[in-house]
Amino acid sequence: MMRAGVDVLLGAQWGDEGKGKVVDVIAPDYRVIARFQGGPNAGHTLIFDGRKHVLHTIPSGVFRPGVSNLVGNGVVIDPVVLMREIDALKAAGVDVIDRLFIGRRAHLILPTHRALDAASEAEKGREKIGSTLKGIGPTYMDKTGRNGLRVGDLEAPDMHARYAALVRKHERLLGLYGNPTDHRAMEQEWLDAAARLRELQLVDSEHWLDDRMRDGQAVLAEGAQGTLLDIDFGTYPFVTSSNTICAGACTGLGVAPNRIKRVIGIFKAYSTRVGSGPFPTELHDAVGERIRTTGREFGSTTGRARRCGWLDLPALRYAVTINGITELAMMKADVLAGIGNVRVCTHYRINGRTTDRMPYDITTGVEPIYAELPGWGSLDANDPLPVELERYVARIEEATEVPVRMVSTGPDRAETLVRTPTTANHS
Repeated sequence: MMRAGVDVLLGAQWGDEGKGKVVDVIAPDYRVIARFQGGPNAGHTLIFDGRKHVLHTIPSGVFRPGVSNLVGNGVVIDPVVLMREIDALKAAGVDVIDRLFIGRRAHLILPTHRALDAASEAEKGREKIGSTLKGIGPTYMDKTGRNGLRVGDLEAPDMHARYAALVRKHERLLGLYGNPTDHRAMEQEWLDAAARLRELQLVDSEHWLDDRMRDGQAVLAEGAQGTLLDIDFGTYPFVTSSNTICAGACTGLGVAPNRIKRVIGIFKAYSTRVGSGPFPTELHDAVGERIRTTGREFGSTTGRARRCGWLDLPALRYAVTINGITELAMMKADVLAGIGNVRVCTHYRINGRTTDRMPYDITTGVEPIYAELPGWGSLDANDPLPVELERYVARIEEATEVPVRMVSTGPDRAETLVRTPTTANHS
């Protein structure tokens, strides 16, 4: 019997690295693409054939015929958002229903979760963490508090009673906030969407995946957000509410650690962050604004402008260590084209001490130490990378001790260079 493994693809920064494009590019190598954490706060953008698609819950392999797409138990699902996404894909001619499978153990986001998210963020005032207000945090809180409503509960005869009991609990909490949010106005749409969700292909995902791996089908686990937003190892409390790291693929899909094979870390040629939180290499000048404008650095889910800065090698090394990354993919190299000399943070100076490790707290007192490298000109996906960009990549490989196997030279699916030891030129 042939047993296939699981490759994991995840973000190595603060999210928004371009994971969706990479999944779409390598999807033909896999029979199953599986989301393992996060929720509709994700925004994976794919561009091909002159069209732009943004996915929030559905895995990025949905555009590939013959590829099954699984939403695993570690994901939290808003039925309304999911159904809108399905309808948009169907309108674009994508055979989404036959390619999509939903894990019964995945938890559901209720309208009251969204109301609680907004009330909690408002309560924080100036200390707010920059939540997307999608109800993600309160849903994970109910999950760990053993109060949540799961996809499998939609099939239970007393589903409406379970729903009503959870709503009553949420209403008591909303009363403590003194928040008058009219979640009832959203309720019927949610119930209608939940009824449609119940008619999709619901599976016990841990067994479903095991069966496919036993049949030799290769599986790619697709992460959302990024390593530095992990609830345990990110820049807490300015993080998301799930495990975005490689270990989250095991708990978010029900696969054993010894099934994990390749771990592909996605990063930008520079750094970005949305919302509040520490960002040592952030740029507040014309260069930062140029990166934001050229790179179209605005959230695909929220539309918020992203904060931009130079590449942070201590943070990238940290991501490699935490995840066991075996190879890297660098996105948006074209955004830095023509910018002149580029800088990379090689170390931090903290309280007079120099370190190349990311510490427990980078909120204050962290001074980035930079190296300056020659920039490069315009890029063409049909041409070899300029020698200056190859040297930039070589510096990253030296610091992380991991090969950069892919370089994105533009937003389209076709604008991707796969590097091998023979195509790299480190002269």
